[in-house]
Amino acid sequence: MSVRHINPEGLHRSPAFSQAVVVEQPAKTIYIGGQNGVGPDGKIVGPSLGEQAEQAFRNIATILESEGATLANVVHWRIATPAGQSFDEGVAAFQKVWNPADPPPAITVHVVAGLAPGFLVEIDAVAAI
Repeated sequence: MSVRHINPEGLHRSPAFSQAVVVEQPAKTIYIGGQNGVGPDGKIVGPSLGEQAEQAFRNIATILESEGATLANVVHWRIATPAGQSFDEGVAAFQKVWNPADPPPAITVHVVAGLAPGFLVEIDAVAAI
């Protein structure tokens, strides 16, 4: 399998994300449904976006590990957070889990009208191994 992170000339370059990621087949692809800041007991881990984002990333890491993958295998993140929330805590949570030596994935952030009561972030991902 070949994974290429592309940032074509004429587009903005950022160290935080790639404009696109190309996965050449054959590859095992893992589509991870939206993860919230919910612990193993099914309860929200805390009242802050940062706490909830850290837990969502831990949940994603657990799913990936169960399939022999790591966060480095993520080729696309999709992050939703309610309007009015400062996303700085979410960025800080991402920086705690992401190895800056790895090529940055494609990332989409949506500011939404709301999530389920008490939820401040929902993160889904696609990984290729």
